[in-house]
Amino acid sequence: MDGCEPHLIQKPLYVYDLPEEILLSLLPRSQPLLDSALGQQPDLQKDGQQNADSDLGVGKTAASCNLCRAAFTNFTDQREHMRSDWHRYNLKRKVSGSHPLSEGHFERLLEESDISISASEGSSSEEEDLAAARKNSGFSNLFKRRALSNSSAVSGSDIAASVRPQGGAPLLWFSSPLLQPQMSLGFYKALFTRDELDNNVSADTIRKKQVRSVPIRGGGKGSRNTTELSRTAASPNIFLCMIGGGHFAGMIVSLAQNIVNNASGLQARQPAVILHKTFHRYTTRRKQGGAQSANDSSKGNAHSAGASIRRYNEAALESEVRGLLAEWKPLIQECELLFVRATGNSNRKILFGPYDGQVLRYNDTRIRSFPFSTRRATQSELMRAFVELTRVKISEKADLPPQKVEEASNERSLLKTARNEQLVPLKPERPKEEEEAAFHTSQLQALIRRSKAPALMSYLESNSLSPNFAFFPPASRAHHHSPTLLHLAASINSDAVVLALLTKAGADPTLVNGENKVPFELSGERHTRDAFRIARSELGENVWDWQKAQCPPPLTKAEVERKYQIEKAKSQKTEEARRKVEMARLEQSQQVDKVARGSELVQTLKAQGMTAEARRELEGRGLTPEMRATLERERRARAAEERMKRIAGG
Repeated sequence: MDGCEPHLIQKPLYVYDLPEEILLSLLPRSQPLLDSALGQQPDLQKDGQQNADSDLGVGKTAASCNLCRAAFTNFTDQREHMRSDWHRYNLKRKVSGSHPLSEGHFERLLEESDISISASEGSSSEEEDLAAARKNSGFSNLFKRRALSNSSAVSGSDIAASVRPQGGAPLLWFSSPLLQPQMSLGFYKALFTRDELDNNVSADTIRKKQVRSVPIRGGGKGSRNTTELSRTAASPNIFLCMIGGGHFAGMIVSLAQNIVNNASGLQARQPAVILHKTFHRYTTRRKQGGAQSANDSSKGNAHSAGASIRRYNEAALESEVRGLLAEWKPLIQECELLFVRATGNSNRKILFGPYDGQVLRYNDTRIRSFPFSTRRATQSELMRAFVELTRVKISEKADLPPQKVEEASNERSLLKTARNEQLVPLKPERPKEEEEAAFHTSQLQALIRRSKAPALMSYLESNSLSPNFAFFPPASRAHHHSPTLLHLAASINSDAVVLALLTKAGADPTLVNGENKVPFELSGERHTRDAFRIARSELGENVWDWQKAQCPPPLTKAEVERKYQIEKAKSQKTEEARRKVEMARLEQSQQVDKVARGSELVQTLKAQGMTAEARRELEGRGLTPEMRATLERERRARAAEERMKRIAGG
C-alpha cells in the first residue's frame, strides 16, 4: 500500500501508450477475476457455444432482471436493459408461454432473420436514433417468425462464425505492484492475435504494442488530417466498420494518438482518424423490419413502389460500400486488426462476397467482432467502440480465493460470492404466485389503457384469470383508486372495455375500492355511464345488485343511439339557426359598408370637380349593361322627382 501510485490511473489509460512505470511492472493475474467489477456485464456478449441454461444462470441482485436472468451493478444499466429489444422480446415469449432467451441466442436470431431492430429508416442523427429505437418494428416481425421456434437450434454460417468473439471472458487481467493489491488492469482479448493468446499474453507482448503519440501543432482539423495521412505508413492502424439496416460506417484509425493543446492550454490525447465514411439507404421495410431482399426470398417479389425503391437502394448501398472498400484497399491491407459488425446474411454478403475485387475475406485472421454490444452504425458509434476497445479497464475487486474458484463456475455463483464477501444481504425472492400476479397486472393495465377490449378478453381466457382480478400488490398507492379491471376501465372512461367486462367477462360492478367507491362512481363521461346502463339492460336485474352498484335504470343500445341522434339533430338545428343569424348580420354589415363606400365616393367625386358624365362613367365601371341601364333609370327618376319638387315649390 505504501508503494501505490494513484496518479498513474487518474486519467484513462490507453492500451497502446501506457506509462513507462506500469509497463515495467505488469504481472499477469493467475486467478480469475470477477467480471462484474467493471460494470460491463450488460454489454458483454455471451459465448456462442454455451447452452440456454448456462446463459440464463445469473443470480438475482438488487439491480437485476428476473425475466432475462441478468444482473447489473447499478440501476442505470438495469433501466437501459428494460428498454432493450432483448428484454421486450423475452416479455413476448413469456406471454406466449415460451422460455426466455439468453442474449447470445437473441443476437444469433437477429443475424439469421436479417432484421434491423434499430428502425434505421429514420435520420442518422443521434436524437432521432434514440427516438426511432423505441418505435422499431423489426422486433415484432422477429417475434412473429421466431417466438415459437426452438431457441437451441440456432446455427450460423461460416461467415458469421468467423466474426464472432472467442469463448470465455473477453478480458485479460494484469496487476502491478505500483497499484493497490486489489486493483487489476483489463485488456480486451480481441486486440491480440491467436498466436499471442495461445502463448498466454504476457507483459512483454503489451510492451511490443506500444506506439508513441504524435504532437500536432495548432490542433485544427485540417492540419490534423494532413499529419495523419502523412504518417499512415509509419504507424500501425486498425479498421472498423459496421453495417445493418441500411446504415454503413467505416473508419481507419491510427494507433498513434495525436497530442494537441486544448482550450486551457493543457495537452490532451485524441484518436487519430485517418479516413472515415458513412452511408445510409432506405432498405428496411417500415413498421415490419427486415431487408427487402429477405422478404423477396421468403414471400416472392413485391410489386409496390416502396419495394422497388428498397431494391434499388440495396443495390446502390452494395455498390457504394464495395467501391469504398476498393478505394481503401491499400490501407486496409496494412491494418493490424479488422473489426467488423455485419447484421444479417445480406449485409455479410455485401462485405464478404464473394465478388470480383473482394477486399474483406471471412478467413482473414485479422477479423474480429466487437466484444460488446453496439448500436446503429454511425461515425460516433465507431469512435465510441474504438475508445472502448483501446481503453484499459480498471477493477478494484479482489480475486476469488482458490478454494472458491471451482464453486464459482457460472455467473450466478460469482455474483453470490461477491455479495457474501461484501456482507450485502441478498434480496429475498418473491413467491412464484406473486411474480405471476405482478406480471399479469402490468399486462392487463396496458391493455385497458389502450382500450384493447378483444385482446383483454383473450388474455383473461388464455391465462384463466378472473374478471375481478385484483392488481398486485393490492396495498400499493397506485392501486388504491383502481384496484380491479372494472375500476380502472371506468376511471379512464373506456366504455368499450367496461361493456366487455360486464357483458362478456362477468365482472362484478358492486366491488369497492380503497375509497369505498364502486366502478360507476369513477366514470366521468356520459358514454361510460351509458355502458353500465346498457350492461344492466342486457344482463337483467337479477344478475347483480344494481342498486348497490349505483347504476341508473337500464337502457338498450337502440335507446342510447336514438338519444344520441336526437341530441345530435338538436345540436345541428341550433347550429344552423346560429349560422343564419350570423349570415344575416354579415349581409347587413356588408350593405351598410357598401352605402358608406358609395357616399364617400360621391363626396370624393364632387370634391374633385368631375363632370356628371364622368361621374356616371366612373360609377358604372364593372357593371353589366343591364345593371347600368337599371342604374340610369333610377338616376333619371330621381332627377325627375327633383324637378317636380322645384316646379311645385316655385
